[in-house]
Amino acid sequence: MSYLALARKWRPGTFADLVGQSHVVRALTNSLESDRVHHAYLFSGTRGVGKTTIARILAKALNCENGVVAEPCGKCSACLAIDEGRFVDLIEVDAASRTKVDDTRELLENVQYAPTNARYKVYLIDEVHMLSNSSFNALLKTLEEPPPHVKFLLATTDPQKLPVTVLSRCLQFNLKRLQTTLMSDRMAKICAAEGLTAEPAALTRLARAASGSMRDALSLLDQGLVFGGNELTDKDTAEMLGSLDQKHIGNLLEALISTDATELIARIRVLDELVPDYASVLSDLATALQQIAVIQLAGAAALDPDMDNDGLEDIAGRLDAELVQLYYEIACAGRRDISLAPEPRLGFEMCLLRMLAFSRGPGATAIVGGGGTAAAKAPASKPAVAKQKPSTPAAAPASIRPTAKAISAAPVLNSSEDWLQLVAGLGLSGMAGELAKHCALVSSNNGVIRLSIDAANEALLTDNMKGRMQDALQACFSDPLKLLFEPRAAQTLQTADTIAQRHEDSKQEELDAARDAITGEAAVQDLIKRFDATVDTSSILPNNSK
Repeated sequence: MSYLALARKWRPGTFADLVGQSHVVRALTNSLESDRVHHAYLFSGTRGVGKTTIARILAKALNCENGVVAEPCGKCSACLAIDEGRFVDLIEVDAASRTKVDDTRELLENVQYAPTNARYKVYLIDEVHMLSNSSFNALLKTLEEPPPHVKFLLATTDPQKLPVTVLSRCLQFNLKRLQTTLMSDRMAKICAAEGLTAEPAALTRLARAASGSMRDALSLLDQGLVFGGNELTDKDTAEMLGSLDQKHIGNLLEALISTDATELIARIRVLDELVPDYASVLSDLATALQQIAVIQLAGAAALDPDMDNDGLEDIAGRLDAELVQLYYEIACAGRRDISLAPEPRLGFEMCLLRMLAFSRGPGATAIVGGGGTAAAKAPASKPAVAKQKPSTPAAAPASIRPTAKAISAAPVLNSSEDWLQLVAGLGLSGMAGELAKHCALVSSNNGVIRLSIDAANEALLTDNMKGRMQDALQACFSDPLKLLFEPRAAQTLQTADTIAQRHEDSKQEELDAARDAITGEAAVQDLIKRFDATVDTSSILPNNSK
């Protein structure tokens, strides 16, 4: 006795059986009930969301022996023949295997003939975007003005590849990815009807792994039942999918929060013993970071109840919001680039170490050049500012890099040079670092530091950023400190002594030197004299420019 896969056995036979596509069902049932059936329909959407299923139900509704109805009976000879794939007047074509123009012409040869024993002759063309341009041209005229007894039902996963001339001749319906709850509920009903035991958590895990595809979800359900011996448990499902317990993701995040490289590498080694799919682990990590961002900005109540968020609320309270955004970007980029790494494990480890490299704070464990680790723990009362470099897109110019002499004692702010050396050693990252880079010293008296900032960067003056800068500076002084910010006068904008300005001046000097070197070449001067040529200086960049 042959076994019929669940995805085929439980394929919807009526519009009422469909889940998650109510917008399409409503439009089709209304058109059938009002006898306003178009001659060409285009169903688009990702795999397994019901494109060909809806097309077959529509074909049954058009040819049911009870008449053109919104709900086909499913019992007449026409409905049964369509369900069994033997209905002569339903011509199903896989465009991926019949892309040539001759195939399309052969398909359309019999369009003018009436259906054999049905009301309508229905052409169902799957993956229609795979047709060649010549095939589309051959199809256009018939698609625009088909005989009254012909209906075209087109399905595609990539509607952008269809010519606009084809799109304009069809009614278009975009099928949505199915929600996790809809798919898990559907699988629960199928398991109940089949007399199978399935844990709700396991069904939810399968639904998430299916990424919105009901067919994929049922295929995974079949695989899970085989794996678990007709019993679906969350433990077996996680093992089958190669997914990790949330605690492992939490452990990685805890190691990042503590900025302890030794602990982080130890956690990765524990993870490696489970032989995980590291791309999937990075995906889980990115998902956890997204949930943390939601908790920080909207509260835990805004989280998706279907997602496993155990322990993330505590982590959200201890992880800087800017680092969450940065870690998320690094995780997504690492998932994309992991195939380029020498080994997936090495790519994953480098991704986590990159996150750690952007972490700042007292008690950080730094990675040293020899590949080992060196503790760089600072006293609780005063962070070791000298151990941290400013997190800027490029290194600070040599003239303002901090020296041991400059930071060995409490800073003295008698000049702009003193201020720039202090800022370069604060180790501020993100927007707070940008704020510090654009501030110029006005005065420093009796614990009050007055700073100026240009109007273009006043948006950085949020309470959070000013507070972070105040805390970083206060850690360098024993006496209470107060920061005051004021707009920079227009006449001082070009002469303001800030890290950002010095960095721009340094880049301009490099650019001028590069242009002078090129234009001063004897060969270039010879070309200018002989051909009355000019040098396009805008095309000259320093060697270190990107």
